[in-house]
Amino acid sequence: MPTAINKESIDFLKTLAKHNDREWFAKNKDKYTAAHENMIGFASSLLTEMNRHDNIETESGKASLFRIYRDVRFSKEKTPYNTHWNGGFKRATKKLRGGYYYHIEAGKSFIGGGFWGPETKDLQRIRQDIDLNYKDWRKLLASKTIVQAFGGMAGTQLGTSPRGYDKGHPAIDLLRYKQFLLIHKFTDEEVLSPGFAKIVSGTFKKMRPFLDYMSEVLTTDANGLSLVD
Repeated sequence: MPTAINKESIDFLKTLAKHNDREWFAKNKDKYTAAHENMIGFASSLLTEMNRHDNIETESGKASLFRIYRDVRFSKEKTPYNTHWNGGFKRATKKLRGGYYYHIEAGKSFIGGGFWGPETKDLQRIRQDIDLNYKDWRKLLASKTIVQAFGGMAGTQLGTSPRGYDKGHPAIDLLRYKQFLLIHKFTDEEVLSPGFAKIVSGTFKKMRPFLDYMSEVLTTDANGLSLVD
């Protein structure tokens, strides 16, 4: 039976946000451990559900879960702990591109999928495809499944047209993207529901047309010839 997220795991985060220091954390390590184990269980259940409809490289729910300890070396914000649970799953094989991300936080839970930081060559290839096939992009992003589940594509954008593309291009709005993401938010009630792992997996599955299209783009050249073995 899938592991549900306990209310105590969310309450721990709320309290941590008020006492984000090492002394408090040390005194409440048992509460952290219990909440962390609960989240590992949830992530494991989610991975099981994900593998029913996609090929996931991430080996375990535990491996998908990110650390609660913040890296403060290069940050002005020096609080030592994240006040959310989060993690991600990577798709397997060179032909399946893109990834899945989950973020659990009181009042701010969401999942996302797609391409957070494309390498330069990948970004160039994506823009090349938008340039040549922007009507296909618009049709995909306007599909009922994507609009209802995610509203549309999200991600940071350039303030102007990318190099090599005219600002009057009919798809300049798409060409300006630097990230290519689909995002869905959840209420606390949904997060704490017994079937949340299945709900999240089902929502991730709705990203598949987008991820599969992008995988095709990034593993072929403009002539449709494969770039991977």
